[in-house]
Amino acid sequence: MTPPTTEIRLIDPDDADALTVHRVRDAEAFVQWEPAQPDDFFTLEGQRRRIDQLLTDHSDGSRWPGAVLADGEVIGQMTVSTIIRGPFRKGFLGYWIATTHHGKGHASRAVGLVLRVMADDLGLHRAEAHTQVDNLPSQVALGKNGFRSWGIAHDHIYMQGAWRDEIFWERTLER
Repeated sequence: MTPPTTEIRLIDPDDADALTVHRVRDAEAFVQWEPAQPDDFFTLEGQRRRIDQLLTDHSDGSRWPGAVLADGEVIGQMTVSTIIRGPFRKGFLGYWIATTHHGKGHASRAVGLVLRVMADDLGLHRAEAHTQVDNLPSQVALGKNGFRSWGIAHDHIYMQGAWRDEIFWERTLER
């Protein structure tokens, strides 16, 4: 059997339907990994507004918001945010994959694809990411793509009523 393909592309307003389905279904599974979201985040209209804002940020060069696809179906999101130009030329990577597609290598492949976008299309030199200490699948995806951990930020993110530690990850990009 042929493994599923993984692609990324710039997010599109038409992706709101698929993203809403995934976010509603996976809300409980992702609560341990993400900060709390307002109720409208889990609605079609909320996703449309979010995508509009992401594309506005893209047009001003501060973000590259991508959709992750498996065999042509939107299954998640890959975003380069906090893009800094000038002497730093770096961006911060964040991503999620729908639970129905976990364990199939999509996150690892999508990270590899977005690193090419960061180097070739965005002209960046460095990629950074954070993972919670117990988010082993995300750490594996980053490690498979040449990221190295470089420290732990204690009490770095406030989620579900508590401060949590995060591991910082880095990778320089070849062109």
